[in-house]
Amino acid sequence: MTVCRFAPSPTGYIHVGNLRTALMNYLIARKTGGTFILRLDDTDQERSKQEYADGIMEDLEWLGLTWDRIEKQSLRLDRYREAADGLRKGGHLYEVFESPTELDLKRKKLLNMGKPPVYDRAGLKLSDAEKDALRGERPGYWRFLLDQKRTEWNDGILGPVSIDTASVSDPVLIRADGQILYTFASSVDDVDMRVTHIVRGADHVTNTATQVQIMQALGGTPPAFAHHSLLTGAQGEGLSKRLGTLSLRDLRAAGVAKEALLSLMARLGSSQPVELKMSLDEIADGFDLSQFGAAPTKFDAEDLWPLTRERNQRLPFAEVQERIAGLGVPAEKAERFWAVASKNIVKLDDLAHWWTLCRDGAEPMIADEDRDFVAQALALLPEPPYSETTWAEWTEAVKAATGRKGKGLFMPLRLALTGEKSGPEMAELMPLLERVRRG
Repeated sequence: MTVCRFAPSPTGYIHVGNLRTALMNYLIARKTGGTFILRLDDTDQERSKQEYADGIMEDLEWLGLTWDRIEKQSLRLDRYREAADGLRKGGHLYEVFESPTELDLKRKKLLNMGKPPVYDRAGLKLSDAEKDALRGERPGYWRFLLDQKRTEWNDGILGPVSIDTASVSDPVLIRADGQILYTFASSVDDVDMRVTHIVRGADHVTNTATQVQIMQALGGTPPAFAHHSLLTGAQGEGLSKRLGTLSLRDLRAAGVAKEALLSLMARLGSSQPVELKMSLDEIADGFDLSQFGAAPTKFDAEDLWPLTRERNQRLPFAEVQERIAGLGVPAEKAERFWAVASKNIVKLDDLAHWWTLCRDGAEPMIADEDRDFVAQALALLPEPPYSETTWAEWTEAVKAATGRKGKGLFMPLRLALTGEKSGPEMAELMPLLERVRRG
């Protein structure tokens, strides 16, 4: 059975980059009738916060990315210690003692010699007596002994990948304070939870080579990997500094529709066109991992607004009835109001503007050269209520009285009644107007 996972660290809120990873893993699981696991990688007790864990779950639930089960790494610390003991016995972990300063000096020396800054495995050369002496000065930490060979896999997006782990430093898996690091905990979990497919960012490619070896040392079978392209800004700039402003909760608060966000992120970076889909089932039907490319992918938050507009304009009245009632729209006008206003909104919050205009009247926008004409026209307009024929009857009367026609007739009257150059068809809007400001 297919098993996929989304494994965020609860050290912040989900942003668009995280969503891409979560959505791809979710869609693979759902298309195959498999299991989707939400795994909170919360071993960093100092930075992990419950408010972020709650926020992650809230965001996923808003999007409909429901999980089959939830796991927390903080509840599996004994399992990681057990796995570490097994790796030690198998000769896969070794203790080291260098300080950050000492490691930095080693890196600089290698770089100055024109060599890659790969850890020299000095810890392997220490005698038991030397280790005992060093432990008296500082606690040791633990590195994984990489098999210095090429690690290869057929990536679901990148195709054949081959990483020479001789050019990679043996990774630190357990810190001096005993904290289990991501690379190790994630590998143990993926083996124990029988994860079959992992989709994640291209920045993890080298890390994948390391984790494949760790999983094999644990006696597990590595899953199928796919590495999606990284997002850039609209001009190709890095998104890393902006991701905080692109959190899902901020986009939701701004009025972005979830269907717009899912539709864009499910196609961004692929050869398939971005089209609005109104459900996850529709998105899953067209999802094909092989359609995605490796090149950096431009993300522009502005692309969410046309999709949000289209989604909101597709909504049936029943789905917005409660919101419209909350604006104070009389029940007998509510459905007509939605039919008229829905064609002229981007966000659902924009409905409030149109009801305020209908209820209170708009501040007229009148050009100096049109003041006498508008005054004459408004004198011919009766008081509300209006009907579907009011606009045609009124403009015909104004045309007859003033001789104006075409744009010179209609635009000044629209501006006088709505204060805007565009908007609903005036014949449809007039029956909703409860007040007209006459200057």
